[in-house]
Amino acid sequence: MFGKHLQLARKKAGYSLRGLSYALDGEVTAQAIGKYERGEMMPRSSVLIHLASVLGVSLDYLLSERVEALKFFEFRKHSGMSAGDRARVEAAVIDSLQRYFSIEEILSGDSGISKAPRLGNRWLGHEDDGEVLAQDLRRKWQLGIDPIPNMTALLEDRGIKVLMIPLPDRVSGLTCFVYRPRRKTKVPVIVVNAVVSQERRRFTLAHELAHQLIDETSPVDREKASDIFAGAFLMPKDHIMCAIGEQRKALCYRELIQIKRIYRVSAAMLLVRLRQVGIINQSTFDYTFRTFARGWRKREPESLKGNHEVPQRFERLCYWALAEKFIDLGKACELLQKPLADIEKGLKGPARGDADSG
Repeated sequence: MFGKHLQLARKKAGYSLRGLSYALDGEVTAQAIGKYERGEMMPRSSVLIHLASVLGVSLDYLLSERVEALKFFEFRKHSGMSAGDRARVEAAVIDSLQRYFSIEEILSGDSGISKAPRLGNRWLGHEDDGEVLAQDLRRKWQLGIDPIPNMTALLEDRGIKVLMIPLPDRVSGLTCFVYRPRRKTKVPVIVVNAVVSQERRRFTLAHELAHQLIDETSPVDREKASDIFAGAFLMPKDHIMCAIGEQRKALCYRELIQIKRIYRVSAAMLLVRLRQVGIINQSTFDYTFRTFARGWRKREPESLKGNHEVPQRFERLCYWALAEKFIDLGKACELLQKPLADIEKGLKGPARGDADSG
């Protein structure tokens, strides 16, 4: 695992083998670094420290054995993902997961560890089966037909690791399974782009959840099936028909804005869903996009305010461990990757002056 982590960190930093050797002031040769990466030899401690410093990673990242392997779905097919992009994403995911598993191990005696759910492999014969898959999962998770207030919290509560990291502009999210040493279970992980809007983030979370559920041998376009699943999971047919009517010949701007806020989805995705369930026909759909909805596919009207769709479980576990003195402030800074002042504020609350000014 050390060799794999070293290779990812090197590619993330943009070094060739020879370039990294040069950055290390020739302390080790390019050939030796290649042997490290292939697992043929290990560096001495002074070289390890120098490698971590030059590559901008922690020793724990290089040496930890908490993550054995990642299995990404469609990872190699994402447009706009160069080899360097893939290495940067994979290294960031491994780093985040190692810190996540570290705090879960610290709290293992205090129910800190969430069990990875058995999502199963659902075989789909047609893309439209994504609708039934969404209904079945809602039933299994006892969600009823009401809108989901927070997709991120729902997935974290179900044992799915949600990470929010910067991704290439054209990639909204990724999904993978994590294999851990000496453990029989695989942990589902969904990665969302830190820079996308709340509306897009929610849809991405639902879309990537579908990738965790659909059997890879299914003879379907998994992207289309996942889109259908996401629309049905976020906007159940029965609920949306109650909200807007079973059949409509015309729509108006203010009504759609209010409905999109109920489901916390993009206005364009709402229109797609209305056509999908037969509330509007293709003619009404096209007319709406030619008139007041023109440009909605590229520019979101009246975007949701705030930042509610943010992973919180990892941070919450860190502060739990800090409050109970299972970890100290330095370890909390390392895990959360935040300055000491921010950690102290999270532990004790704002200073009196800050509190009074509110």
